[in-house]
Amino acid sequence: MSNQLWVIYALIFAAVLLGVRALYWLLFRSRTERKIINRRLTLSNELKDQAQVLDVLRRERGFASVGAVPGLQWVDELVMQSGMKLDPARIGIFLVAVSALLYLPLAFWLKLGPVAIVLAIPAAVGAGYLVLRMKRASRIARFSEQLPEALDIVVRGLRAGHPFRVALGLVARELPDPIGTEFGILIDEISFGLDQQQAVDHLAARVGQEDLTFVSIAINIQSQTGGNLAEILHGLSRMLRNRAKLRLKVRALTSEGRMSGYFMSAIPFILFVLVNLINPSYFTEVRDHPLVGVAVVGSLLLLGIGNFVIYRMVNFKI
Repeated sequence: MSNQLWVIYALIFAAVLLGVRALYWLLFRSRTERKIINRRLTLSNELKDQAQVLDVLRRERGFASVGAVPGLQWVDELVMQSGMKLDPARIGIFLVAVSALLYLPLAFWLKLGPVAIVLAIPAAVGAGYLVLRMKRASRIARFSEQLPEALDIVVRGLRAGHPFRVALGLVARELPDPIGTEFGILIDEISFGLDQQQAVDHLAARVGQEDLTFVSIAINIQSQTGGNLAEILHGLSRMLRNRAKLRLKVRALTSEGRMSGYFMSAIPFILFVLVNLINPSYFTEVRDHPLVGVAVVGSLLLLGIGNFVIYRMVNFKI
């Protein structure tokens, strides 16, 4: 009878969770999407001097102090491409909080003692790195979705007789972030005297999206040798859309492998929670055994290796 009650409680919890999620999508998510605006346009309304707008946008990106340290430029580049606004105080609070959350189970449940601190701090740093990587990947994915449309806007502007800089301005005004602000910074750099080729290269470095390399090469070659830039960008837009379709097709074909990885990673933790709920004394007899900590750490390492192998099997460049 108790087992049936736990199943009923789990189903009620799942129903409430799905209901809250649906309420969030109906009431808040649509409102949030309507409020997505261009960061550069917002600053332009607050600051009348465009040079100040460009300076603020530059200071919001990355860590200048970290990027100046030899060997740590990749950290500054990762933060810049993630689009997150970070400061040392916020990072310190995050690392302390995550380290404390990881230290408690390692020290009091696994009885690792001082070793728990040695494991908790690197794990917190790794968690922060993974958050930045996920934010970076999410931002690049949004930029990739917007890039073909942005190129089409530039092509229409060029065919209508506008100069290239004015056509870029249409993208900065019409499209939301991240591509709106990034193209706005590109226009501001060109307007304030930076060479067009260098400005486009800066755009590719700020975003980190691989397809921007093709855009940079096409614009730089056309500026040196001439040619119909509108036709070049139109063909590039068509190619990017075809590549996106192929990526989605591959993602659909590899979805089974990804779901297998998710379930294989979640099942040990789900079983542990369910066993403790059904029979709380099940693990009591072996909880204080000295090999428990070693077994748990070894299992987590093997789980991580398995996830890495599955990730490499279902994720590859196209």
